[in-house]
Amino acid sequence: MPRKSRETSVSSIYHVMLRGINKQVIFESNDDYWKFIRLMYRLIHPIDETGYPLSPHCGIYAYCLMSNHVHLLIKDIDNSLASTIKGMTIPYAQYFNKKYDRVGHFFQDRFKSEPVNDWDYFVTLLRYIHQNPVAAGLTKDVSKYTWSSWREYSNPASCRMPLCATAAVLSKIPIDELTGLVNLPLPKTQMFLDYNYDPSIKKIEDETIIDCLIELCGSEDYFSVIENYSPFERCELIRKLREIGGSIRQIARITGISESLIRRIK
Repeated sequence: MPRKSRETSVSSIYHVMLRGINKQVIFESNDDYWKFIRLMYRLIHPIDETGYPLSPHCGIYAYCLMSNHVHLLIKDIDNSLASTIKGMTIPYAQYFNKKYDRVGHFFQDRFKSEPVNDWDYFVTLLRYIHQNPVAAGLTKDVSKYTWSSWREYSNPASCRMPLCATAAVLSKIPIDELTGLVNLPLPKTQMFLDYNYDPSIKKIEDETIIDCLIELCGSEDYFSVIENYSPFERCELIRKLREIGGSIRQIARITGISESLIRRIK
């Protein structure tokens, strides 16, 4: 069966997730974290064999390195996201396998990616990526985690190897406002990529969503009813579908309402 094509981002910005095969640890020591950070740095600041600087392959807005996975908020400058990610994963896998006398595949399947085409979702992902260590119970304070990009925003003078285009972000949102958002936990019902699965949230079938829509809209032609809804009525409908367990992507697919709008509903 052919693999599904990746969704293309009109903004060239993507949320990318990498995970160790079988969820294995991919960072054993501080040196391993630094190795991956240096690989990211070389994609942003590439040089030729003589040391002459070349054009960047990508831009990075946020990252978080966890023990067995990596989150990136990345801009694909080369229009070749797969090649850019390979520029990190192949040399890192070679480094790790040699260092720890390991053989075989290192990262799980293809990397996961999703397009980021609006500002609201961009900010949501900045929050989600930096909140990962808190959600995992590794720290109680986003700013205390060593291996994320949050210090580049909150305390840039403390960064040994800054990677992120923080100025581009902070030109749109003040640091005080961004800090407040990053420290405000996201709802556990919000889903990101396929790996963010909370087993405590019961998944429901499409048929259940459709039956609920027919009941709420009073018609089997719920598409036409939704098209004539006011913004308030549409928001209330989304809230009710979320309350019964509908995922963002599931609701968007069934109703035709954009994912970005569904994400904005609290």
